Amino acid sequence: MKYHITAFFLGFIMDLLIGDPQGFPHPVRLMGWLTGRLERLLFVEREKTRPERLSKAGLSVRKKKELRRGAVLAALVPAASFLVSASLLGAAYLLHPLLGLAVEAGMTWQILAVKSLRVESMKVYRCLKKGSLPEARAAVSMIVGRDTDRLDEEGVAKAAVETVAENTSDGVIAPMLYTAAGGPALGFLYKAVNTMDSMIGYKNDRYLYFGRAAAKLDDAVNFIPARISALLMIAAAFIGGKDFSAKGAFAIFKRDRKNHASPNSAQTESVCAGALGVRLAGDASYFGKIVHKPWIGDAGRSVEDEDIRRVCRLLYLTAFLGEALCLGVLLLLFRIFRSVF
Repeated sequence: MKYHITAFFLGFIMDLLIGDPQGFPHPVRLMGWLTGRLERLLFVEREKTRPERLSKAGLSVRKKKELRRGAVLAALVPAASFLVSASLLGAAYLLHPLLGLAVEAGMTWQILAVKSLRVESMKVYRCLKKGSLPEARAAVSMIVGRDTDRLDEEGVAKAAVETVAENTSDGVIAPMLYTAAGGPALGFLYKAVNTMDSMIGYKNDRYLYFGRAAAKLDDAVNFIPARISALLMIAAAFIGGKDFSAKGAFAIFKRDRKNHASPNSAQTESVCAGALGVRLAGDASYFGKIVHKPWIGDAGRSVEDEDIRRVCRLLYLTAFLGEALCLGVLLLLFRIFRSVF
């Protein structure tokens, strides 16, 4: 367990210092490749000229097949990610404990995404600062799923703030909690679920049934981490200084944390909106269609480019608090284990 604690800490430091270097091979890309390959193998291509046959339950045979095959994909990708990472880590520890420690630290580094989230969002900030709206739209399109080609400056800044707020949970605290609890194998299992959801978890014509299992699984694995992330972010707002309102963060969290189709996405987003005193969410365009969403927060002022810097500070403070919480629990369990055995 002492190796796990040491590797967990070292991996966090590596992520803060190195982030995700451009062009460096990353396991998430392999998860995305595997998801794409399985989608091509399993997705039921539709025959437009043939009327759909209905099952006894009233659901078309094709849709039922899509649900089943989507569930197969949602099981295979996380299982493969868990087994491969667990095998590599186990083999490294069998060869030598220090090799295992190094491999585990490296895996933990690749599971977390604190620096890369800040780097990508700050690209948007710099484009806005120099007055290049087309470049800012292009930069924000790399980190959000919505259509960005018609966003104005406030819309671009709001999209960047929202994705940092949401991914503080999805990209940092949730994988951190799973890695602390079960090592990199469980951390990579979580990342696989999150990657699948980002690729096929959409409620559009293609993925409504095929991607449903992946989306529901993502909701399940994020349910507790999203709420822990929100509480940590409220604490971060409390210690973050005059740029943040902890009182506002808690008030908007209580009021608006359910203002999203997902049971988890509005948890940290509501905290961020309250902490900054801005209004987030609302209608957005996805794949050329407007999706109507409720607002999160109050329109005390317009979202501005400086809010991107502020939410990045909130991200880092939340990450440090999350790391401290995980290390504290792990060290306590280690002391209990040693006293008992």
